[in-house]
Parts: sequence; C-alpha cells; structure tokens
Amino acid sequence: MKALVTGGFGFIGSHLVEKLIKEGYHVTVIDNLISGRIDNLKHLEGNQNLNAVFENICDLEAISEHFNGIDHVFHLAALADIVPSIQSPDKYFASNVNGTFSVLEAARRANIKKFLYTASSSCYGIPDNYPTKETDEIRLKYPYALTKRLGEELAIHWGEVYKLPVISLRLFNVYGPRSRTCGTYGAVFGVFLAQKLAGQPYTVVGDGRQTRDFTYVTDVAEAFIAAARSDVTGEIFNVGSGGSYSVNRLVELLGGPVEYIPKRPGEPDCTFADTSTIKKALNWLPKVSFEHGIKLMIENIDYWKDAPLWTPETIKEATADWFRYLSR
Repeated sequence: MKALVTGGFGFIGSHLVEKLIKEGYHVTVIDNLISGRIDNLKHLEGNQNLNAVFENICDLEAISEHFNGIDHVFHLAALADIVPSIQSPDKYFASNVNGTFSVLEAARRANIKKFLYTASSSCYGIPDNYPTKETDEIRLKYPYALTKRLGEELAIHWGEVYKLPVISLRLFNVYGPRSRTCGTYGAVFGVFLAQKLAGQPYTVVGDGRQTRDFTYVTDVAEAFIAAARSDVTGEIFNVGSGGSYSVNRLVELLGGPVEYIPKRPGEPDCTFADTSTIKKALNWLPKVSFEHGIKLMIENIDYWKDAPLWTPETIKEATADWFRYLSR
C-alpha cells in the first residue's frame, strides 16, 4: 500500500508516518516545515519506504504529481493554536481551507482509495452535552475552529459530489512526544514541560479544575490507520481517550509548584468525546492510559529543552488579543 501524509514532519503526522511504515506502507510526506521538524523523522532517514517532498499544500500544481498511485491520503497539514488564528486569520484560511481544497483536488484527480481528514474538537465550542457526540451542535468560537470546520465541510462535500471516499476524524486534545516546542503560546504540554525543566511553577489557567480529553498520539495514529483500512466512507468520528482529566491532575502527575493565571473567555470547562461511534464502526479503542502517557512524556522531557519558557507576564502579553476579541 502507498500512503501520502501532508504535515508528516509535524507532531501527529510523524507518529502516523512511523506507524504506517511499520505496517508495511510506502509513505510520501508533503510538508513545508513551517511547524514540522526534520528531527521528528530523523530516525527514519534513509528508509526506502519514506519519500519526503518539501512543498506548500496550497500549490496544487506542485503537489499533484505526488498523488499518482497513492492508495490512502492522510491530510494533517494545518496551522494550529487559537491566538495566532485571531491575529492572522488570512494565514489560517489559506492553510486550513485553501490548502485542504488543494489536497482534495489532487486526491480526486489521482482517484485515491481513501481520504482521511484531520478535524478538530474545537468545532463544538462550549457544548451542552458531555460526553459530546458527533451530532451535537457546531459552535465556532475563533478562526482556528472555523477554518478547521470549513476544511471538514469541504472534505465531506467532495465525498458527496465527487464520490471521493472520505472520513473525518475530530481529534480531542492530542498529546505525546514531539508535540510542538516553539512558536506562539499554545499547547499546555509544551508550556508545562519547559517550565518543569526550568524548575518554574506551572502556569495553570483558572482554578485548574477544568478537564480535558487528553488523547495519546499513538492511539490517534492507530485510529487513522483503522479508518483508512475500513470500508466506511462519508462519516465523521470523534477520537478521544474515553475520559476527561483535570489540569490539576496533570500537574500533580508532573510534580512541582503551581501559579494560577486568569481564566480565558471562550474556553470550555470540559472537553470529553463520546467515542461510541468509532468504537462500533471501526472496532477502535484507545490503549494508553492518562497516567502512563504522562510517564512517557516525562521520560522524553529533554525534547522540550529548547522550548520557550512562558511566565504569567509573557502569557498575558501573548494572549492579549484573545481577551480583546473573545471577551463578551
């Protein structure tokens, strides 16, 4: 089997590429390295089943030739994080909407066998129901969520109109080794692990009792592969851990002092996926417990030695636009 992974040098993408190669796939990666890192796949350097292409997914003509003969396309390339999407919505629309259009068109022209879209649980905003089902109301709170949802709508529409076999996976709070270490203020693990290495307090938002459906990255990679190999098409699946864990529990497992900072508007007090649909349709189950996942993160903590060290003051400055635009 031949697979193509956009964003394959990124956090989730690199784990997916690794698993696909172990499963016997020949994998082509398309990445422009804006947020991906060469080091994420350095251990596969020279592997004959890996082909790296350094192009922008928005350039349809540049990427199209690489889709020829591909069986499964995994579209993970995207810009992430809330704050920069508020500050630069044009970049997010270009990458997450126009880029998805380009990848869909290249896949359609190549007549691929399955297209896997990476959607975001942020589309639910602050939901009424926990655990949250795929059929619950869409409530888009900021440009990142909007652009990921528009990409999902494009993918499902291409499936309906052009009969492209599509599945969309809505991911909940993915964590694990190789998560992003640089750039804007964002993912909690990058922030906390750099603080742990520096012996600084963890900057916990609000009272820390908010819970998140922290889902380990290898479980997510296995969900993608299960979806690709299935006969299912035209469906949307939540991908979560089966639980929801407080930020206070996270810092308890990491160990160390805590400093509380103001709660941010537009953030849910809980994220918790109802995963009954994917379990039934694909026979997929998460395997890595939250406690074991945190242990693995600590064992790989040196990965975050060059990550920025965030303080309450720098976080306040970085999130000023968040409070400016989302406070109501």
